[in-house]
Amino acid sequence: MILKTIEKGWWGFVDMVARLGWGRLMLTLLLTMMLGGILNLEHITLLLSLVAILVKVLAIGKHRAEQEADRAIARSEKAEQQAELEALRRQLAETRMSALQAQIEPHFLFNTLSSVCQLMETAPDKAVVMQKALIRYLRSSLPEWRDSPGETRLGQQVELSRAYLEIMQLRMEDRLKVCIKVPPSLQSARFPVMMLQTLVENAIKHGLEPKAEGGAIEVDAKVLDGKLRLTVRDDGVGFPDQPGQGMGLANIRERLSLLYGTAAELVLEAPEDGGTLATIVMPFALV
Repeated sequence: MILKTIEKGWWGFVDMVARLGWGRLMLTLLLTMMLGGILNLEHITLLLSLVAILVKVLAIGKHRAEQEADRAIARSEKAEQQAELEALRRQLAETRMSALQAQIEPHFLFNTLSSVCQLMETAPDKAVVMQKALIRYLRSSLPEWRDSPGETRLGQQVELSRAYLEIMQLRMEDRLKVCIKVPPSLQSARFPVMMLQTLVENAIKHGLEPKAEGGAIEVDAKVLDGKLRLTVRDDGVGFPDQPGQGMGLANIRERLSLLYGTAAELVLEAPEDGGTLATIVMPFALV
């Protein structure tokens, strides 16, 4: 009952922020922070203000993505040639990518903010570390690649996943070990937006969190035969009954096909010593 009330309050907060204009939102946040200073709740009001601003930015990005999708659908009704239809499919795919990179999973954000608030009381040092990692995660998640929604730098995607994994390490403590082996020479390699993050989140949610003792996750990247091979491996509970059927993995396969045709693929394997190995193979090129 309490969780439902909290969740209802969260979505009410998101809806209110999305509807407010920037002027009213800034005035509301200013008054909130002043009230927080009077009540000695500066940290909480600062976090709420940061979240409100980010929710507003993300709402604008999502609204623009929906507008782009509507315009693309309208153009599709007038298309007469097959070439125009193929171009439209690519445009719609890029719109979906824009919408994806403009989103932050609300449950992850809510749980992390709750953890920060709890740690402020019990372990302030950890609260500061988690808060900084959350800010880095949110900054990397903002739709700042709108001019190129398909690809960005691999280093940028690694930074996003590194911040996410730091947060998960603080939440899972000794149950999660992380190893990221992406050499500096590959930081500027072209890589699709949010694909690495999807694989990392899958490894945590479906592989390591269900395992009582937790485990390790390893992110590795190398170039072989002119192709970039990025792997995410975990030693968790392993494959589900029907591996590779989730929406996230289906989205990765669809986007790889649209971006690179048959030159790229997502490969899922079950190592003999347990866990899951996910590999993205794609043409290697620098930004």
